Amino acid sequence: MSSSTCDPYSFISPSAYDTAWLAMIPDPHQPLQPMFKSCLEWVLQNQKGVGFWGECDAHGVPTIECLPATLACIVALKKWNTASGSCIEKGLAFLHANTEKVLKEINHHCPRWFAIVFPAMVELAHTVGVELVFLHSLDGVMSELFNKRQQILEQEKVVDKCRNPPLLAYLEALPASYEIDQDEINKYLKISNDGSLFQSPSATASAFMITGNKQCMAYLGSLVQRCDNGVPPTYPMDEDLMNLCMVNQLQRLGLAEHFVQETEKVLAKVYRNYLNKKFQSKPRNSVAAQIFGDSLAFRLLRMHGYDVPSDSFCWFLHRKDIRDQIENNHEYFSSSMLNVYRATDLMFSAEHDLEEARSFSKELLETIVSVGTRDQSTHDIVTSSNLRRVIEHELSLPWFARLDHMEYRMWIEEKDSNFLWMGKASSHRLSYPYNDELLGLAKQNFEFRQSIYKNELEELKRWSKDMGLSDMGFGREKTTYCYFAVAASSSLPHDSSIRMMVAKSAIVITVADDFYDMEGFLIELQVLTNAVRRWDAKGLSGHGKVIFDALDNLVTEIAAKYFQEEGSDVTSKLRDMWYETFLSWFTESMWSKTGCIPSVDEYLETGMTSIAAHTLVLPASCFLDPSFPNSKLRAPQYANITNLLMIIARLLNDTQSYQKEKEQGKANFVSLYLKENPEADIEESIAYVRDILDKKKKEFLKQVLIDGFSDFSKPCKYLHLSCLKVFHMFFNSANRYDSNIAMLQDINEAIYIPVEVGGKEKQPLKPDLKSLKPVPLYSGATSEKLKINSQYFNRPSSKLWRMGSSATVQHEVSRLQLASRVRFWGVSTPQKVRFCFI
Repeated sequence: MSSSTCDPYSFISPSAYDTAWLAMIPDPHQPLQPMFKSCLEWVLQNQKGVGFWGECDAHGVPTIECLPATLACIVALKKWNTASGSCIEKGLAFLHANTEKVLKEINHHCPRWFAIVFPAMVELAHTVGVELVFLHSLDGVMSELFNKRQQILEQEKVVDKCRNPPLLAYLEALPASYEIDQDEINKYLKISNDGSLFQSPSATASAFMITGNKQCMAYLGSLVQRCDNGVPPTYPMDEDLMNLCMVNQLQRLGLAEHFVQETEKVLAKVYRNYLNKKFQSKPRNSVAAQIFGDSLAFRLLRMHGYDVPSDSFCWFLHRKDIRDQIENNHEYFSSSMLNVYRATDLMFSAEHDLEEARSFSKELLETIVSVGTRDQSTHDIVTSSNLRRVIEHELSLPWFARLDHMEYRMWIEEKDSNFLWMGKASSHRLSYPYNDELLGLAKQNFEFRQSIYKNELEELKRWSKDMGLSDMGFGREKTTYCYFAVAASSSLPHDSSIRMMVAKSAIVITVADDFYDMEGFLIELQVLTNAVRRWDAKGLSGHGKVIFDALDNLVTEIAAKYFQEEGSDVTSKLRDMWYETFLSWFTESMWSKTGCIPSVDEYLETGMTSIAAHTLVLPASCFLDPSFPNSKLRAPQYANITNLLMIIARLLNDTQSYQKEKEQGKANFVSLYLKENPEADIEESIAYVRDILDKKKKEFLKQVLIDGFSDFSKPCKYLHLSCLKVFHMFFNSANRYDSNIAMLQDINEAIYIPVEVGGKEKQPLKPDLKSLKPVPLYSGATSEKLKINSQYFNRPSSKLWRMGSSATVQHEVSRLQLASRVRFWGVSTPQKVRFCFI
């Protein structure tokens, strides 16, 4: 990423479909040879082992995009009569064996781009003498595809403001019946300013073969010179966006800590460019990529402390034409809207544009997920099952409730982890050499963490047993839960002592809280509270003595380590902080056992302490930052970020435990609000609490992410964020902490089960030749044969398909009574007939 010799275009997988179209272009001076021999050579050298060309997911499994790409590559090879018979045979074998499986996966939910491109490639294959042989069972599916294409062609304009990309961007795939004047093509080439047709290599290749436009030729030459190892789906692409995609991939695979300097360099450059470009108008082309890139930049920049305003990516909300495009092209904009939704996770208070963007993107993503219930005649929505799974994950589990370590595992195992955003006829994906290497590193890194976590957990279990905390005979034994939460929430693999310190604190909190809640008599609780105040075990026995001894062991260990490293004694501050927590537990126990009902304000003042989040993050912060002011360990001087964490953690707990605590006679914010507002019902009370939570989390997030709002260092602020995410994870949709089984699968995946990157490439199915027949042309083909250049082709009716030979073209020109013709490399073509190869 940071190397001056590293080409950002190498991060993106080449498009076999677009490269094949450039390989089809004849040399203007030697029409019997390809203009771009390197593209033809790329096609020859880049067929997958199982026979296809084109896109596959991160684990090598073919996607729907491989079908038209494979056909386009076969056509290119066939056109130039290369010594590639085996390549063509392997490609056809793959198509014959696997087309049915791929097409049936999309069933009746065919993407618009596929309905345009695939029938065209089938027809083009026929023109070069390629006989496609599919199963009888595909007749209905193929018929539907051709019918859908015809419906699209009849309903849409060549450049339709409500469609993105417009039909003109698929020029190479439009049938001859869809007549377009050269003047119209030239008009849009002129508008582009770079000689391209919507920055699409394949469409521009077609435009060049039709018009001979010199600007097209310059664009294509520049493209091949810039990308000499296969061309991308779009050109040019934003280099900042390509670098951001790599940064994003490193982060979600758990590798960011190993590329800190490279990441900062990329983000600093992106931010400088943002400041320079923020008043520039947004491009008309590549709207999906622009939204994708802007929202990704916003999220990564804000996550790394840059002060980026919401209008840096919410601009599309104020453009009705673009909103219409998005609403009418759900599939094409799916990854862009997913990125918008992710960006709004980092929302601060009063950012109304982000509120609107979240609502807008969420509605569209929910529509995509529920595609099965939609009317496909009006909603062209389809997305891969992999992308749909990612969308469902984003919608169902809030970002605040996700633990970093578990997210890393999900992305390492996700088959579509290399998917970036939709292109015209092929997705933009992270290139396979880079992605394979990153996945290998991520797997090693994840399993290295697991090996550390296993050892630390065993050590923690021994400590808990030695202290007597795991054999109390009451309450919750949560040693493993506590360690899992600490380890999985934070990317701090370097300092085992901090993880162990926080995990031990969580164990003591759990046992002591249960003792005050359910086991101890009031007099026992008073004795223990006073012992903590004096920090003297005199008079203690039984469970109270066990709890105090474990607490004393923990505080002594922390204070000794801090004195050794920093030369300062924080013993008294730690003891005072723990006494404050024990006193809050005693106060709540007094309320419960005496029937006293506190006010909402009284309850929250005590409850934000009794949740004990501060006892987890503040001592650990002393070690994360040597300059941490240990005055922040005292209650009156808690930083605002710490107070917000304490309040949010308490309210999260109360939204999921109010029923249990009501039965136990304990105070709870939800129940107390109901008591003070008798006109409200339980749903309104919970909604009120969640509204408070929403506001507090936005305020908290700004404290964490933006410099200047807190005097804590970034590691300390991120520790606060990790702690909040743990509470959110435990109390997101249920009280998972109290369950004995809810966390077991997550714990096993985090610590014990090896990560699965994926299997080998799937082998193609062997076709049953007895059940195969040549695929018919549903555009109106008849059984009539036409012999051209010693090859037999099915001849479609002139209504929907016209052959590209000189004789046929001259016949069509005469029939259509077109006066003007264009001579192009020795082939006579009418202005309104697509150039085809024979």
